[in-house]
Amino acid sequence: MSKFSHVLITGASSGIGEALALYYASAGVRRLSICGRNAERLEKVAEKCRQNGCEVETKILDVVDASAIAEWINLCNAQMPLNLVFANAGVASLDESSDNVRNTFNINVFGVVNTVLPILELFKKAPSEQVKHLVITASVAGYHGLPACPSYSATKACVKAWGEALRPRLKKIGVNVSVVCPGFVRSRITDKNTCPMPFFMEADAAAKLIAERVEKNVGLIAFPWPMRFAVWLGSILPNCISDFIYGRLPYKV
Repeated sequence: MSKFSHVLITGASSGIGEALALYYASAGVRRLSICGRNAERLEKVAEKCRQNGCEVETKILDVVDASAIAEWINLCNAQMPLNLVFANAGVASLDESSDNVRNTFNINVFGVVNTVLPILELFKKAPSEQVKHLVITASVAGYHGLPACPSYSATKACVKAWGEALRPRLKKIGVNVSVVCPGFVRSRITDKNTCPMPFFMEADAAAKLIAERVEKNVGLIAFPWPMRFAVWLGSILPNCISDFIYGRLPYKV
């Protein structure tokens, strides 16, 4: 049984977001607030969650719209105080065209910012005894810039660093922060991949691992461990060595 009663998840219509919603519904949370951009997929997720007796609030919105997501978050909190929030919505692409780079930064960085800021305002005003936990989804790609996906790895490095910095800062006011850095997990994104995906995980297994570590208030949830070790090692190597290694990985210009 989860210690959280009201969980909010952005990007919940597929992938890790969907799997987290299903996990928490089965774990006995009283209420789920989930959003996404595809109404049909989001409603299917909601129906599965409701079969476990969970109340589910759905909302179709784009996390880039700061006023819309702030309004929705405040409404959800007014209905029942939020305990756990996943700033999870994100996109990934190997397309480095100007439009796509801007879209990747808008969703992966500013979408997270637009979710986190109103949540922090609510958490700061909440009673001290209320459980308050924020989870930011980054990626193992955020450990080092990847030539195959420069904009994606840059955006994930940004939100990873922000979450890690927020954790000790917000601990003083009773707000816990975790940063999730998954490797390759089944999603609509990885379904399109043609490149090798070492240590591939199913979304339900990833969600279970994330939820269990959030429950223990783990600050950095990076997995699977061989992938975490490899990207960590790449991040501390001298540039002359990392340039040699990353420069030989396949990618398109």
